[in-house]
Amino acid sequence: MSVEHVLLGRGVVTPEQVADARRAATGTDERLDQALVRLGHTTRDAVLAAFAHDFHMPVVDLVEISPEPEVIDLLPAALVYRQKCVPIARHNGTLTVATSDPFEIAAHDELRLVTGCSIELVLADELELERFMRRHYGVGGDTLDAMAESDAPVAESSDAAEEIERAQEASVIKLVNDVLTEAVSERATDVHIEPYEHELVVRYRIDGVLQRASVPPTIHRYGAAIVSRIKIMASLNIAEKRRPQDGRISFATRLDGRVHEFDMRVSVIPMLFGEGVVLRVLDNSAALMSLDDLGMDGDTLARWDQLIAKPHGIVLVTGPTGSGKSTTLYASLNRIVTDEIKAVTIEDPVEYHASGVNQIQVNTKTGLTFAAGLRSVLRHDPDVVMVGEIRDKETAETAIQASLTGHLVFSTLHTNDAAGAPTRLLDMGVEPFLVSSSVEGVLAQRLVRRICRDHYEDYTPDPGDLPRGFELPASGTLRRGVPDRSNRNTGYRGRLGVFELLTLSHEIREMIMSRANAPELAKAAMASDDLRPMRVDGYEKVRSGKTTLSELARALAV
Repeated sequence: MSVEHVLLGRGVVTPEQVADARRAATGTDERLDQALVRLGHTTRDAVLAAFAHDFHMPVVDLVEISPEPEVIDLLPAALVYRQKCVPIARHNGTLTVATSDPFEIAAHDELRLVTGCSIELVLADELELERFMRRHYGVGGDTLDAMAESDAPVAESSDAAEEIERAQEASVIKLVNDVLTEAVSERATDVHIEPYEHELVVRYRIDGVLQRASVPPTIHRYGAAIVSRIKIMASLNIAEKRRPQDGRISFATRLDGRVHEFDMRVSVIPMLFGEGVVLRVLDNSAALMSLDDLGMDGDTLARWDQLIAKPHGIVLVTGPTGSGKSTTLYASLNRIVTDEIKAVTIEDPVEYHASGVNQIQVNTKTGLTFAAGLRSVLRHDPDVVMVGEIRDKETAETAIQASLTGHLVFSTLHTNDAAGAPTRLLDMGVEPFLVSSSVEGVLAQRLVRRICRDHYEDYTPDPGDLPRGFELPASGTLRRGVPDRSNRNTGYRGRLGVFELLTLSHEIREMIMSRANAPELAKAAMASDDLRPMRVDGYEKVRSGKTTLSELARALAV
């Protein structure tokens, strides 16, 4: 009996679809049923039902199962990961084991020999099986299991050559790859590796919130080797442990049957009990996002389109680190850059590679600062210039001069709201008349988690829980996410932006000339409909069922 025989016999797929899947899986280790699912010829549920019928095996939902620790301990992690099967219950000398591949008959005998129990096989969804293994045995649990059996813990060494040799061992390489693969498969934007006295904590930032990764407690014994491996991948000095280091790595992994490539920005910092590492996962698809995908309402998007289509002036995006400013700027560039428009960016660092855009990496060691780079760029006849961040008076004045000489300049500032941007430039020492005459508009933004689109419910909120100024929709109900395995039991999946856009009218420009403060600018702009507060935009997204009040409070402190 084969996968092909079962699926064709049950009418799950056609011979033509099988042939298509065989071609797609050629040269890979992908099973036929996996290729069929990836190509959309069938579903995992249909495959599982066909296997269950022909093998007379029950199907279990691993999400609902929490085995006793002694049952989990019956099988070593290395065996579990190799055979892709997990123990879920033991009764009267019979061990119930879940698998997604009933064709692997050899696994049955090995499990019986290892445990000394009779084996009863049941079927489970493949993805749920993988999550179950990570949850109960930890990411890289099989590798750590094998490492513990083969040699002593990899301790820190003062010999650089010895550290390089250890970091390049196959087991350490696989362990690091397992952690990074888990991160990207869970849509993490950052990976935190944090050494403490008796443990090594691995955390992923998913949808803006840090969550602990499931790693075996023994991973702390190999912390030095993990850091050394990451340093080698990022071309950093493996022997330097007293100073911070920054680098970049390219990482390829197989997800959904296909090879995906990711860039990661690496930061290594000495800490009390070792070196801490943070890896920023740079998803190049962010550079290809459309403005329509960011979550702007129709009016804000129309006004923003007018601003970025201007022939000259400064357009600013503000917000804290991690609020999506770079993504908005790249989406704006994608909106306006054509063969007739030359765009140049000056960034520190260059995070995304954008097609058709000339990108420059800041290098302070060689004197290539934002301001120096901007002055040089203007001799390259650009139409649009994007400056990664305005950090000082010199960069601000150079950007303003560029805008006044016929260039459209995009840049970012770290301010809490849109009205704070002009006053921040004034605080840097820029003359009021320069700010007033050059800045065309300011977009402030935050990112909030989106309610899971597949698992949600409507509810009637307690009036006492509603913030001042918030009005319920006509239905009187709001939406919230339902925790599910697909959203890591948070009720949220993905993020969207909350925005406020300030356009500079004649009145606002006059107030800037008079050095009005941010609250005064905001009040005047709202009175003339030149500013819709971010809070109002957030409330509208809550009413429309896109996010929640609690999430808005977390991001905006409303």
